[in-house]
Amino acid sequence: MTADVGERARLLRAYDEQLRTDAETPSAIAVERLGPLRLVTFAGGRGFVTYRDLGGADAASVADLVAGAVAHYRAMPEISRFEWKTRGHDAAPGLHEALVANGLQADEPESIMIGEAAALIAEVRLPDGVRVRRVVDEPDVRAMSAMQDAAFGDPVSEHMADAILRRLALDDGMELWVAETADGEIVSAGRLEPVADTDFAGIWGGATLEPWRGKGIYRALTAARARSALERGKTLIHSDSTEFSRPILERSGLVKVSTTRPYLWKR
Repeated sequence: MTADVGERARLLRAYDEQLRTDAETPSAIAVERLGPLRLVTFAGGRGFVTYRDLGGADAASVADLVAGAVAHYRAMPEISRFEWKTRGHDAAPGLHEALVANGLQADEPESIMIGEAAALIAEVRLPDGVRVRRVVDEPDVRAMSAMQDAAFGDPVSEHMADAILRRLALDDGMELWVAETADGEIVSAGRLEPVADTDFAGIWGGATLEPWRGKGIYRALTAARARSALERGKTLIHSDSTEFSRPILERSGLVKVSTTRPYLWKR
C-alpha cells in the first residue's frame, strides 16, 4: 500500500505518542529511569531499554547513557541479557558506536508497520483441513511455542513456553492465535496484544513452518487478530516486521513508518 507523507507522519506520531511509554512494556516487573531511558526488568532474567526520545543528547551524552544502562544491568546478577531497542527515525548521534563499544551486538533491522485494523480484515481461503483458532490451554500453548521455535530455527525452549504461560495468567488482554491442520498439528501462530489506554493493538510472534508458507495462512491469522482487535475497540495495528511478514502486511494495508533494530547484551 502506498501512503502519502502526511499519512505516514500521522501514524508515526501516534506510535511515538501512544506506544513509547509504559504501555510498551505491560509485563514489566520493574522499571527504573536513567535520564530519558526506561530500564525495564522482565521475568526470566531479561532487561529492556527503551525511551520516547533521547532529549536532544549529543554523542558524548549518548555514550554516557549507554554506559549507565550497561552498568545498571551488570550490577543485577539476575539479569542474563538485555535488549536496547533503537528506532531509525530518532535523533541519536553516536548511538551505534556507543552500543558496540559497550559490548552490545546489533541484530537484524525490522520494519515498523502501522495501519488501520479494518484494512487487515479479509476472507482468506485456507488449505483444506486448516483452521484458525485462539488457544488458552497449556498443552496448546506449549505446542504453539515449540512450533515457533522450530519455524525460527531455534532449539525448543520450555523457558519461552513458561514465560508465555506466565504472561497469559496475568489476563492483561494478550491473545494467542494458531492455525492447525485437521490432525491437530500447529503450523502457524501469532499473538495479539491490545495496548491499554491507546488506539493500538500489536501483532507479534508471527511464525509459519516452511512447508506451509505462501498458502495464505499467515494472512488469515492476521485477519483473525485484526477482527479481535476491533472487537476490543482498537482501531490501529502495529508490528515490527521481518522481511517475511512485511510484504504481507503491506499488501493488507499497513504502512512502513520507520525501522527498528535491537542491540543485544549477554552476560
